[in-house]
Amino acid sequence: MDVVLELTDTFIADHVYAWLFPLKPAPYDFPKATAANVSAEAYSSWTYKPATQFFQIEPYQAAYLSSLARDNIYRQAATLFFITWYVNLEVIFGIIVYFIFATLSYVFIFDKRTMNHPKYIKNQIWLEIVQTNKSMPLMSLLTAPLFLLEVRGYGKLYDVTEQGPGLWYNIIQFPLFLVFTDFWIYWIHRYLHHPLIYKHLHKPHHKWIMPTPFASHAFHPVDGFAQSIPYHVFPFIFPLQKMAYVFLFVFVNFWTIMIHDGEYLTNNPIVNGAACHSLHHSRFEVNYGQFFTAFDRLGGTYRMPEAWMFEKEVNMSEKKWKDEAKAVDATIQEVEGSDDRTYGPDLTAKKNK
Repeated sequence: MDVVLELTDTFIADHVYAWLFPLKPAPYDFPKATAANVSAEAYSSWTYKPATQFFQIEPYQAAYLSSLARDNIYRQAATLFFITWYVNLEVIFGIIVYFIFATLSYVFIFDKRTMNHPKYIKNQIWLEIVQTNKSMPLMSLLTAPLFLLEVRGYGKLYDVTEQGPGLWYNIIQFPLFLVFTDFWIYWIHRYLHHPLIYKHLHKPHHKWIMPTPFASHAFHPVDGFAQSIPYHVFPFIFPLQKMAYVFLFVFVNFWTIMIHDGEYLTNNPIVNGAACHSLHHSRFEVNYGQFFTAFDRLGGTYRMPEAWMFEKEVNMSEKKWKDEAKAVDATIQEVEGSDDRTYGPDLTAKKNK
């Protein structure tokens, strides 16, 4: 996260802090000065140290003109808070991942016929976006302290191979990250379905029976934070290369969008893809995993997608929708007791008929 913080400081934060908290000019006695109040522009004593050796971005003058230097803990905490809020959960590219890639997924991948499904909620896309943005501030507040600890050097992040376990680990860290986080997300996600927890925290995400790409981050803030904890804990337990860290957080956000886009590309028995996750939204208590099916299989919660789900015309037929709607109603009755959703196609859906 220090790489992301450095980029944010260079292009945004340095200028903001120099304007909000300028370093006051100090009087100085120039040799043979005639006035005691002669002043010069003051500069911070902070010195630039690149966050990574892979690239260096020389700071602009603004980096030296604030009373809150880049290494000030309060400034770091505030900047990380706004990074995690405005860039959606984890990285500086998150806003691109969510808003732009979710939009691209909606335009080019998401089947608009889904919006005519009897379990599609009225004005759903707007509601998904609203839920996401309502959750961001608190999620950011909860997440920022973990990022601050990383930036202050309490984690096991390393920059170049020589600082890590070795060249072999540069490769192993990727599957290790995915397996470790998937294991803990499985159990966190599963316990979020406990009757005493579900209705308070996880139910907002299950509002979307037929999710769109915009539902990918539409969580209750505590729910979203709880499921992100394994990602933040990993670099405190295992070494993790800094650029790999940035890549993995972009990938996690991108993957989350993909499993909500309704495009069932493959019925892979190992990967928890969009088909598997769609069953979680319609059957609730199956397929809790994020990336793989292994922990669902071991935990007895795996439900294999049926063959018809990969037949586009069958999957989008009104007959199949009616059958599935009855099954969903039974699940909602069992899990929630009553259904407080308001169903109905969007105006967009009518235009796409």
